[in-house]
Amino acid sequence: MGLRTFKSLLVAAFSVVTVLFSTASSAQGSQTGSPVPAGAVAPGHFDAGYTILHHVGDGYEFHFFTIGNFKAAIPLPVVLYSPQRGVSIFSSSHIVEGEAYEGYKLDDTNIVPVKEDGSLDHGVKVYDLSLTRNVVQMLLAAIVLVWLMLSVAAKYKKNGYKSAPSGAQGFVEPMILFIRDEVAVPNLGTNAIRFMPFLLTVFFFILVNNIFGLIPGSANVTGNIAVTMVLALIAFIVILFSSNRHYWGHIFWPPNIPFGIKLILIPVEFISNLFVKPAALMIRLFANMVAGHIVIVTFVSLIFIFGELNQYVGWGFSPVSIAFVVFITLIEILIAFVQAFIFTMLTAVFVSQACEGEHDHGGHDDPVII
Repeated sequence: MGLRTFKSLLVAAFSVVTVLFSTASSAQGSQTGSPVPAGAVAPGHFDAGYTILHHVGDGYEFHFFTIGNFKAAIPLPVVLYSPQRGVSIFSSSHIVEGEAYEGYKLDDTNIVPVKEDGSLDHGVKVYDLSLTRNVVQMLLAAIVLVWLMLSVAAKYKKNGYKSAPSGAQGFVEPMILFIRDEVAVPNLGTNAIRFMPFLLTVFFFILVNNIFGLIPGSANVTGNIAVTMVLALIAFIVILFSSNRHYWGHIFWPPNIPFGIKLILIPVEFISNLFVKPAALMIRLFANMVAGHIVIVTFVSLIFIFGELNQYVGWGFSPVSIAFVVFITLIEILIAFVQAFIFTMLTAVFVSQACEGEHDHGGHDDPVII
């Protein structure tokens, strides 16, 4: 029953967003007879490329919809430091419309310093320390994650681990056991206990941000390559600190291999372990999460692309587009879990390879009780 309710809410949410978007577009494009969404580069024309890139990129506000002159958005604080001008703090609502404020304006996706006449001031250096929507959403996700784990821990402390899980326990406990039994123990063996906190933190951080990114108007945090790069860098540091002499020996002097082959294999192994593996973690998560959002926005954009051809065609295609959007969104919920699992699994595999001994295979054949 809960799943049906959730599906119904998704359908209703996307229907409302689409209707509001269509109303706003019709109002703005009434002079030309063509629907134009907020954010289009020219009146009377819908720029699908701009809309898609604006949706998957970072920004200085959470924008939900626009109807006529009414804009439903949550502005975020802009924090700028300039050696020439000092510190400037103001709301992003002053600059998101392209107007200059306190010597700064929004140029596409970046805040730039301007002179009194509005031209770019090349003599001013600016360091942007603003709380963008990616930053704010990561902080919110971290708060939710900490609150969730503390509430679950409090229940275990109160009721003990032998009582049946309830509430948030029933949601979190199966995933923790899954990561333990299917990721940590098979790959790390006797080292599973040591790396479980790290693996669980990575898994739930990615999962929570993936789920948050599916909310209309929110930020696609894990679809930002800077975020996935930091996650991959953290995993890489853990791999380095977990490595041993046997691991580096196999990289720089592979045993039981002819000398001529070693000359070829050594640079290949070096590049693979120090560059390819972290890059694989970074790009895999980024590409999968951003692709889903692009597909969703593309299906919504088809309504307005067809609407520019004929208004009735646009409205007639709306149910088809909404159906595809709801379907892809449900798939994205599954992908949110799958990508969190894959990132955690690959990290465990790479760590296992780094800490594996000469005659030790991570204890894979030995049962481990955690």
